[in-house]
Amino acid sequence: MTDWNPSGVITVTTDFGHKGPFAAVMNGVIVRRFPDARVIDLAHDIPAHWPPEAGFWLSRAYAYFPDGTVHIAIVDPGVGTEREIIIAQKDQHVFLAPDNGLLAPILEEADRVCHIDADRLATIDIGESSLTFQGRDIFAPVAAELAAGRITIDDVGIGFQNWTPGWLDEPETSADRVAGVIVTVDAFGNLISNIDAALIESFENPQVEFAGHRIDMKPTYGRATPGDYLALVNSFGVIEVARAEESAAEGLGCERGAPIVVISG
Repeated sequence: MTDWNPSGVITVTTDFGHKGPFAAVMNGVIVRRFPDARVIDLAHDIPAHWPPEAGFWLSRAYAYFPDGTVHIAIVDPGVGTEREIIIAQKDQHVFLAPDNGLLAPILEEADRVCHIDADRLATIDIGESSLTFQGRDIFAPVAAELAAGRITIDDVGIGFQNWTPGWLDEPETSADRVAGVIVTVDAFGNLISNIDAALIESFENPQVEFAGHRIDMKPTYGRATPGDYLALVNSFGVIEVARAEESAAEGLGCERGAPIVVISG
């Protein structure tokens, strides 16, 4: 990867939450190695042990960062086992994540996919790692070296093709129907699906079938009466179900994994 031009920016996505020092310690390791790094916390409230949500947000957020950004994503139920650590490049961005399906939305069209060769880590002064905190001991220092421009992915990676597929199936599409699932619920109780707006561009008067309701599409939240359910294309270009000034998740009793269908009216 000879065309790597690092920006010095590193994003961090985890399921660590904000109780305890874990996310901050990773950031500390990064800036200790690379004091000029600009570390941005993308999200630390990913549901524990749920890689699809981390991959969903990362795949839709990375393009808002400058070319040359390094993205760490750690939701890792298999930490310390034989699972690989993936390091990949796409669109002048580099991604580091466990091989558990988290990066599947990105790897399909990545320019290069490798797994980290543990034997090469010693060349950048990375020693034996904790079996339970590889974010601190491997991910953070590798990201720092990449962001500083001292290494490329080929210095620590070996070409890799048999990566773990994503946990969620792609939406099923037909001429007048798209079926997907809810990937995440945001802080407002909006239920966010994996159905991209492009999949329903040809639909006339699209409606959403969800949790026993048929819900009209609206352009924005304020176009619905308070308390009413609505569906819309959100700011990340996917279909979500909301409830005006209330929580759709609480009102409908639904959460991630719930099926959702958009039909042409």
